[in-house]
Amino acid sequence: MTSSLQDLIHSLDPKSLPRILQIQSGFYNEGSIYEKLSHECCLSTGDVIKVVGIKVKKILASICKNEEPGFYPTTVELPLNYPVLCRVVADKKPYAKVEEIVNKVVIGRTLPQHPCFFCATDFTVENLTIKQGEKIIFSSVENSNGILTVNCGVIRDDQIHVFALPLSQEGDFFEWEDDKIYTLMEIVEWKIPRTRSRTVMFINTCKAGNSIRSLPLDFNGSVILTPVYEVQALMKFQKEIIHFPSDLDVEVKDVTDCYNVNTFLQPLSLKDILKRTCSEFPITVAVIESSIGNKQTCNLLSPGREIVIYKKCQARRFLASEIKNDSCRRHFLIPTSYKGKFKRIPREFPTAYDLEIARSMKEKLCVVATKAFESSDEELCSVSIGDRFVIPKCQTSETAEKGNKKVENALACEKIISPNKAYKNVLLPMCMEGGFVEIIHDKKQYELLEICKDFQLPFNVKVSIRDLSTQEDILDSVPCLQLEEEIIDSYLLISSFHNPIEIWEVPVYRLNISFQLLRKQAEDVVCFPIKSAVEEITEEQYYMTRKYENLATNPPPRPPKHHNIMFTPNIPRWNRPHSVTVIHMARSETCWQWGTSTHSVNVGSPCHFSGRRNIQLLPWQSGSWHD
Repeated sequence: MTSSLQDLIHSLDPKSLPRILQIQSGFYNEGSIYEKLSHECCLSTGDVIKVVGIKVKKILASICKNEEPGFYPTTVELPLNYPVLCRVVADKKPYAKVEEIVNKVVIGRTLPQHPCFFCATDFTVENLTIKQGEKIIFSSVENSNGILTVNCGVIRDDQIHVFALPLSQEGDFFEWEDDKIYTLMEIVEWKIPRTRSRTVMFINTCKAGNSIRSLPLDFNGSVILTPVYEVQALMKFQKEIIHFPSDLDVEVKDVTDCYNVNTFLQPLSLKDILKRTCSEFPITVAVIESSIGNKQTCNLLSPGREIVIYKKCQARRFLASEIKNDSCRRHFLIPTSYKGKFKRIPREFPTAYDLEIARSMKEKLCVVATKAFESSDEELCSVSIGDRFVIPKCQTSETAEKGNKKVENALACEKIISPNKAYKNVLLPMCMEGGFVEIIHDKKQYELLEICKDFQLPFNVKVSIRDLSTQEDILDSVPCLQLEEEIIDSYLLISSFHNPIEIWEVPVYRLNISFQLLRKQAEDVVCFPIKSAVEEITEEQYYMTRKYENLATNPPPRPPKHHNIMFTPNIPRWNRPHSVTVIHMARSETCWQWGTSTHSVNVGSPCHFSGRRNIQLLPWQSGSWHD
């Protein structure tokens, strides 16, 4: 069946690629849009192309103004990094079967990627009656003996009941009203069903509106989002991958089932190679197309080069960020093999809670106060600017409140009394709004692993001796660094085929490279030194790394300011990332999310309270919160 290129690409499941398409109508000469991408080509009627990849390139947002009589649609083009927050408007069109939901809606692995629906009628599955209008959480698709089912759950009386829905289950399934807040990128990745558009409410576009003139300033209305894809395809008997937008005025027909795909080159991505079993390595491949990586591996991965991929592996990296007051911070992934040395620089602590989690087993923490705080409790210490404290340990104290005794976390420390430098034992309330700067007497130069072993991350350092094993150490030019956390990531071990004197670790998820499989490497593998490079990552890669890859258990968030509220959490702690404008808390039935306000805060990451509810929270953020 013939359809427009835009409609067909929008309906494609990336897992179904590659697909063979025949051009039914349309002709584009050399010198058109393809020259801009350094891929000259033409699409003529009757041509056959092999689609090997699709990715969203931009978003078209249709704005409808109903303030005056009439209907005035306006369409603007938005980049994927457009700085706006979105709330999803539930689709009013129902899905007739569970199979339709599975085919069109993204069902991810994490909680924010789990779509929710309700059925217009009661139905029974696995001796469980799902009531009309009851919220159903779709968590995953499972293949059992060739039969696909969807793992679902409903929450009743704070208990989750899990069941499996067959794809054949019929009924009018409607989207559940979603009150979570998403970035535009998250909407594109998770929340636009195939073959359907997505209506969202833009929130807090005051700053964003200035960056695109077509979008009204302070616009907080509804828009219909339509993705425009970049199609990556192969022409018959050609090696180069061509790129073109999906909104070309071209009619196409899917002829995959009746065409010999072997007449086309079979390109492989890094992710395709990662899916191979260990027994399929080593292999020899030729680079077809490559994105820019670090300078050391740039020549190795240039188009036309032949390389050997020895195996896949998991490797440790330390996430670090440049310490700057403005928004243009640089971010790095540092390998454990880094041979440079670091010196400590003072850390800043906005609260007493930050002092508590920064303590190490190696030494006492010495700080000076930079902000005054007046305590309302006699047993808790007030703070003046210039006061110095030594932090040895943490304990609890009992304070009386309205005749009732209450246990509250406090930080036990020693206050240095001038001029004789006597020490006085005091208690600082965890909830105090203060400011402290570390006093450092340590002049030692530390190796990377030594710091991570002896001190609690995050930790502030500067490079004192650069890594002499590499020609250029990009960390040497950064005046101040914060080592934030350790992550585990996927890499491929590669070397040049013709000159295999070094083996390099190449990240799988941060490079866009296409390969042509040449042969299985049957020769014995010689053990060469494995080299790792410091990798500079983009702002987007930094947030994706923090949000999805590292879920290590860490201390709980900062306690509340008001004494009549108590938390007993045990959730991951996330260090302060870059500031954006967000936020107040809005509560849904089972999830807590950011709402909008005019306070300037830093983006948090998902974490879990002990108990049933999930929450996104900034551990160190001061402000008023409400349920």
